[in-house]
Amino acid sequence: MAATVLGSVFGISPVSTERVCNADFRSTKSNLRGRTQAIKSVAPTNHGGVRRVAKLVESPYSKVEAARPDLRKRLSDFLEEARDLVGDDDGPPRWFSPLECSSQAPGSPLLLFIPGIDGTGLGLIRHHKKLGEIFDVWCLHIPVRDRTPAKDLVKLIERTVKSENYRFPNRPIYLVGESIGACLALDVASRNPNIDLALILANPATDVNNFMSQPLSGMLNVLPDGVPTLLEEIFGFKQGDPLTAMLDALTNEFYVHQMGGVGGGILRDIFAVSANLPTLSRMFPKDTLLWKLELLKSAVASANSHIHAVRAETLILLSGRDQWLLNVEDIDRLALTLPKCIVRKMKDSGQFLYFEDGVDLVTIIKCTCFYRRGKSHDHLSDYIMPTTFELKQQIDDHKLLIDATSPVMLSTLANGKVVRSLEGLPSEGPVLYVGYHMLLGFELAPMVSQLLKERNIHLRGLAHPMLFVNNQDALVDTQMFDKYKIMGGVPVSNFNIYKLLSLKSHVLLYPGGVREALHRKGEEYKLFWPEQPEFVRVASKFGAKIVPFGVVGEDDIFDIVLDGNDQKNIPILKDLMAEATKQAGNLREGDESELGNQDCYFPGLLPKIPGRFYYYFGKPIETAGREQELKDKEKAQEFYLQVKSEVEECIAYLKMKRESDPYRNLLPRVLYQASHGFSSEIPTFEL
Repeated sequence: MAATVLGSVFGISPVSTERVCNADFRSTKSNLRGRTQAIKSVAPTNHGGVRRVAKLVESPYSKVEAARPDLRKRLSDFLEEARDLVGDDDGPPRWFSPLECSSQAPGSPLLLFIPGIDGTGLGLIRHHKKLGEIFDVWCLHIPVRDRTPAKDLVKLIERTVKSENYRFPNRPIYLVGESIGACLALDVASRNPNIDLALILANPATDVNNFMSQPLSGMLNVLPDGVPTLLEEIFGFKQGDPLTAMLDALTNEFYVHQMGGVGGGILRDIFAVSANLPTLSRMFPKDTLLWKLELLKSAVASANSHIHAVRAETLILLSGRDQWLLNVEDIDRLALTLPKCIVRKMKDSGQFLYFEDGVDLVTIIKCTCFYRRGKSHDHLSDYIMPTTFELKQQIDDHKLLIDATSPVMLSTLANGKVVRSLEGLPSEGPVLYVGYHMLLGFELAPMVSQLLKERNIHLRGLAHPMLFVNNQDALVDTQMFDKYKIMGGVPVSNFNIYKLLSLKSHVLLYPGGVREALHRKGEEYKLFWPEQPEFVRVASKFGAKIVPFGVVGEDDIFDIVLDGNDQKNIPILKDLMAEATKQAGNLREGDESELGNQDCYFPGLLPKIPGRFYYYFGKPIETAGREQELKDKEKAQEFYLQVKSEVEECIAYLKMKRESDPYRNLLPRVLYQASHGFSSEIPTFEL
């Protein structure tokens, strides 16, 4: 019966353990009820006998402004799909795989979801589709009437882990748990330190608040068994009743749009809960709630006692408004105890983290570099391209800068003609973009996003390794570096440059690095490049085209009032600078030139009424066929100086031409768009 319910809820077929094994989709031991196999349906390829051909789009990111959120399901969807699942729910705990999770790429790691107090296994319903593209997702369903103790649930999960590890010994296994499920995941990891596990724990129940749990337990004990039925009778919430139908209708997308934005989403969830009170009452009858409280206490005690044996890398997701099962001191202790632990705090989120609108589990995994297919994360092979909506979020985060500076982007065609577009950039890699780094990298967001939108060129920027360290003791919030990870940043190293070019990537390199991005007063547009031609030989080895480029405009948006030299004269700031530099590390340590001065600090800036950003990509320089020639040190040095000179010429060209731009200042641009439409392209100087 329960298997039939699973099939009807998800549109998937229940499959016995034996059938799963025969289908080359081996499951765990026979005492598991069997894993439900998801079969992706195939849409018709023709209409009326005529095959439909997909329309080719130059860039999938060209319509990024209209992108819809990746996660569209809500609490109402969870309650609706749980409705049939908890009807006549019996049998032992078992695994199932939702239909939405059937499109994973080959070699995707296994993800086992261990539910919280609800036990349905539907806790990731908002994330199923997106997770299913990069993981093989299995969800544990614990029936309402099941009374399996915590230690036996741990053994059940452990059997699955060992079985799948035996089948794929080089593939990591992700255990994703929330509250009770997080405790069970920790217990499994402590019992299997030699299996490659990665834990994602949402609001791990490190402590049971006795001030709440004891009165709740006592109250449940004195309530009559028929309370759920009485609630249905008193309030009239029965399936098919007019009031329930009305509440269902109010959750409709039409009404949400009428109510508007975030407020509409909140109202929709309120109506969804109201309309599904019968489902909630069947999901949490009195005896089940009492059992869950005991299960919770047992799981918390066991996890806390075995925590020192955990060797798995761990990502902890914390809600800022969960005070019942979370204790901040316990989480800090947990983070220090676990050998490889990242703590991610969502201060505005509540207990049910995975249902929050602002929480996207896959995006969090990307931003923490927590996804891997092998023994460790590879910034190249494990990188996942941003979705259109993720790119939109990055553009929205930098919308004020982009709108205020109205960037002008120029490129050079093969015949030497300069055009106002990115048409002159090579379509095929490998390509190495080499240029000037604005203060704090202000030029990055407009440039990287525009290349994706206009040309579908994805720049893999080589960045300082400090941007990829998830250090809980860092002086700054490491979440401010998420944008570099989501957009494909890679820690700068000779190996990564070599590997990226060998993969025919479009690579962004700033030879001036930290010294250029944190320059002092009066040093804008000055290149701080190393003396040695570091990138010439590797570029020539793969025949990469080198695109020199310049950017100007930072002096039109702010003045530096407190630079590194100034801060060294202020004791408190001097100490902060020294600590930040120590944490970051100096990639040019031992370099006696100015490039070796890589102090890390945040400059004091005085904003101006914004001017305009200008980008100029020079004519691509060919290295194909010159590998032997450029092995000669003198030839390589000559080529290197040529590239540097062209970057300086690009900067000089822009500084000169912007003087004749009638729309360099903000007011003329605002007036132009007011009369021509705010989506219109603002003119610039004559080319």
